[in-house]
Amino acid sequence: MKVDLFDFELPPERIALRPARPRDAARMLVVRGEGPLEDRGVRDLPGLLREGDVLVFNDTRVIPAQLEGRRGEAKIGATLHKRIDLRRWQAFVRNAKRLRIGDVAEFGGGVTAVAEERLADGSFILFFEGDEPVEVLLERAGRMPLPPYIAGKRETDERDREDYQTMFAAEDGAVAAPTAALHFTPELIAALDEAGIGRETLTLHVGAGTFLPVKAEDTDDHAMHSEWGRIEADVAERLNAARAAGGRVIAVGTTSLRLLESATGEDRVIQAFAGDTDIFITPGYSFRAVDGLMTNFHLPKSTLMMLVSALIGRDRIMEAYAHAIAQEYRFYSYGDSSLLLP
Repeated sequence: MKVDLFDFELPPERIALRPARPRDAARMLVVRGEGPLEDRGVRDLPGLLREGDVLVFNDTRVIPAQLEGRRGEAKIGATLHKRIDLRRWQAFVRNAKRLRIGDVAEFGGGVTAVAEERLADGSFILFFEGDEPVEVLLERAGRMPLPPYIAGKRETDERDREDYQTMFAAEDGAVAAPTAALHFTPELIAALDEAGIGRETLTLHVGAGTFLPVKAEDTDDHAMHSEWGRIEADVAERLNAARAAGGRVIAVGTTSLRLLESATGEDRVIQAFAGDTDIFITPGYSFRAVDGLMTNFHLPKSTLMMLVSALIGRDRIMEAYAHAIAQEYRFYSYGDSSLLLP
C-alpha cells in the first residue's frame, strides 16, 4: 500500500509537551467499528469494558538512553536502541561521520564506549567500558530519551524521569515508553478491579526504531525494526482461558499488541514467547490475539498509523483522527488516548 494513504495534517499546537495531571484525567476517543465516535475520558474505561475482559500491559522500564558526548574534539550524540549483551548496545549516533570503528566516545561522568561495529542501517554497536553495570552508567550520564517532537521543542528535565515511565515499569530495557499505559493510576486500576476487568503484563523493550519515519513510498518496501519481548507461559494460559470464557483481550498500547500477535498462530492460541519480533501490521492483516486496543494518537505515515488502520479500518481511523484534531485532543506520547473496539 502507498504510505501516503496514512498521511494527515496535524497543527503543531496539538502535540502535547507534558502529560495530563493527574494521569487518568486525559481524554479518550472511543472508536467502534461503526456508529458515532464517543468523546470520553480515560476514567470512563471501567464502564466501557465488560466483566471478564482483560487488559494487557507492557512492564518494560525506560532507561536514560540518550547520551551526549565527544569523540576527540567532535560532539556526538547516541540513542541506545537495543541491548546486544551485558556491555554492548546497538545505538543510533548523531554526527556519525565523526565516529570510526575503534574510536572511544566519552559521555561524561567517566562513562566511555568503544565503537565496535557499524551496521547496515548506519547504527553502531557500542561497547561500554568499565566494571559497573551499563544501567548504572546510564543513570549517571544519560537522559530520558524523549521523542524528537517533544525534545525538539523543550529541554528534557527531571519531571520527565517520572512522567515518561508507566506505573507498571519493572524490566529495564526500553528506550521509548509504552505510552498508552502512561494514563493509568492506582485509582483507575482499583476501579477496573471492582468492575471485574482483568489485567496481565508482558515485556517488550521498545527500541528507538519506533520513531524512525517510513521512508519507502510503499509499505512493502519498508524494513521493520526488531525488538525483544517475552510472554510467560502462565500469562498466555490465562489469556487463552479468558477468551474461551467469552472475555476480550484488550492490548494497552501497540507494543503489547505487536507482541501478542507475534506469539499467536493461526489457531488463535497465544503461546509463551521469548525473542525478537519485527512484525509489521498493515491493512489486510488478520488479527489473532487481540479484540481491541487502547492507544495514543500516532504520527502521520508511521508504522503505528498503519497498525491502527489495520485494526479499525483506514477510512474509520482517518475519520477519527480528523475528529480528534477538530475537538482539540492532545496528540502523541504525552497526549490523550483512544479506545479502538472493532
